[in-house]
Amino acid sequence: MNKKKNQETLEKEQLQLLSKTELIEKIIKLEEENKQLKAVNEKSKNKNTIRKLQKPFDFSKCSKRHILLKFYYLGWDYNGFVVQESIDNTIEEHLFEALIKSCCIESRETSNYHRCGRTDKGVSSFSQVISIDLRSKLNPEDQYKLEDELPYCKILNRLLPSNIRCIAWCPIPSDFSARFNCKFRTYKYFFPRGKLDINLMDKAVKYTIGEHDFRNICKMDVANGVINYLRKVINAEVCMYRRDFRNVSGYDVCQLIITSQAFLWHQIRCLMGVLFLIGQGKEEPEIILELLNIEKYPKKPQYNLAHEIPLNLWYCEYDTKEWYIDKNELINTIKFLQKDWTLNTIKSVMIENMLSDLEDSIDCKDIFFQSDCLLLGIQPRMYQRLMKRPTCESLESKIKHYESKKKKKEKPEKNDDK
Repeated sequence: MNKKKNQETLEKEQLQLLSKTELIEKIIKLEEENKQLKAVNEKSKNKNTIRKLQKPFDFSKCSKRHILLKFYYLGWDYNGFVVQESIDNTIEEHLFEALIKSCCIESRETSNYHRCGRTDKGVSSFSQVISIDLRSKLNPEDQYKLEDELPYCKILNRLLPSNIRCIAWCPIPSDFSARFNCKFRTYKYFFPRGKLDINLMDKAVKYTIGEHDFRNICKMDVANGVINYLRKVINAEVCMYRRDFRNVSGYDVCQLIITSQAFLWHQIRCLMGVLFLIGQGKEEPEIILELLNIEKYPKKPQYNLAHEIPLNLWYCEYDTKEWYIDKNELINTIKFLQKDWTLNTIKSVMIENMLSDLEDSIDCKDIFFQSDCLLLGIQPRMYQRLMKRPTCESLESKIKHYESKKKKKEKPEKNDDK
């Protein structure tokens, strides 16, 4: 009974440390988890029934090889990349279903698996990379003959959803890791210009280049042991991607391109949240320097994340260059993307025509609200400067809180027997 009360007390203390935005996010996440628990349990039962009926594949008769597998996914309809206990419909879940069903692996636990990056709900990737041991039809001495190997991309693409596609694979040594051997990662964030000043945004993002402590430009993840927030940004720019064909600047498509060896949780979406404020003229570009000055500003001011949909893990760099591409399978993949492009472009053009007629009807071409929806949260009528807002708990306070919580868990319970 005492243990239960102590646990409830700890949970209350932990919740009290969260900001209003973090509490709202937590409530939404819990509601989603509750909805999905039944679906996950039902799906698990169905899988177990199917596995019992299937004759087990004899992996002892096969060779294995360690490879990098590159694939893209449109993450808009998925609950993130990583498999989680109470969350259904993740990219990894579909990937391992395909790997196991095709007998490419026996189990995740025995597959020597690493992922390059983990993307959140709604985030996409053009170049996600994993390292994994897969079944091979070749003897170890013949595994240099890549064209004679199992058609891994073709096999998996027949089992994966159409918006998750394998595009290439690469042979690597057994100790090579997609995560730890990645030299750098590049993300892109696409957005319409609207009324944003992208020159100011580009000036601001240049301040992030180099090694800095990004605790004020990310979501701190102390609960999972992340206490070092030093990261080195190799390059960053905000630039034009494509001009609107009607020369209406509000409909120009722009992009953030940012490269680093590693990123923190929500680092780019937090950065974009601040860049949007700068682009709107509500903050100066030098606000980035202030957020990076943790001696002067040790506590993160409360501000909203940017929307997840425009974010894409665009490229992952490795020393190895021997990527094997099945040309015919790549053509099939291009067909899938062309289909997506066609249907989505038709929708976009239809909306564009409606907008054009409505704008013409009031003879006004300078109503630019296109990018406003990408800054999440309620926007107040009276803007408050970032550095005058309420702050979150400092990193040191959060570390102290979780250390105290850990000690209480480790403390042996007193025997209540008299």
